[in-house]
Amino acid sequence: MFKAKMADAKLLKDMISAIATLIDEATFDINSDGIKLRAMDPSRVAMVDFEWPKTVFDEYACSEPMRMCINISEMLKLLRRTGKDESVELSLDEKTGRLQLTITGKYVRSFDMPTLEAVEEEVPTPKVTFNVKLKITTDGLSQAIEDANLVSDHVRFEIDKEKMVMRAAGDIMGATIEIKKGSDALLDLEAKEASKATFSLSYLSDIVKAAAATSEVATIEFSTDMPIHLDFQQPKEGKLTFYLAPRIEVE
Repeated sequence: MFKAKMADAKLLKDMISAIATLIDEATFDINSDGIKLRAMDPSRVAMVDFEWPKTVFDEYACSEPMRMCINISEMLKLLRRTGKDESVELSLDEKTGRLQLTITGKYVRSFDMPTLEAVEEEVPTPKVTFNVKLKITTDGLSQAIEDANLVSDHVRFEIDKEKMVMRAAGDIMGATIEIKKGSDALLDLEAKEASKATFSLSYLSDIVKAAAATSEVATIEFSTDMPIHLDFQQPKEGKLTFYLAPRIEVE
């Protein structure tokens, strides 16, 4: 038996939106402590690592460990029907294998959707040594990525002990965005050594845009030409992180 309820339906909608940027079908690990998901996108360029302890929910019950696979896009369609000051409840009927989603506001409506065959693949956490760690507002990061998106489909991060520079170059135009340590956007910066790496803007843009709805602060870690780790600070001990593989450029 699994049942979970939260008073803020928007929080669930925003989280599912963030997961939906990478995957269509999500296999959640559910137990008495909470819900977890770790999955790669189909191209295996990016990974999402999500965790919600039971404390995130207003009511939570799980009688035994289980895996539940659902179509994220279909679930998001239902959650987009939620409005302000509405609650949402999830419950799994193990006999029918269907997930029931109940939205309560000015009136009550219930939807049910099938669960899918759970993916058995275990996705390990990438073992990467990071030389750079910085804390930035998600709004500042989002704005910088939007600027880079105007001119190119990829962006190069160049970070030293004093600043973060993002460079984007297209066929016609180029852009340089510089954010200094101690600014309103760049809250903290630690660099063991200057590092640089290039990443796909389509992935970065989708991830940051979706995650910004759930978080005001992001922690970024990376090393030269290694995957970037984006950790979006969550309420109530929740966890939402992404890994994105670099675009290797031939000089």
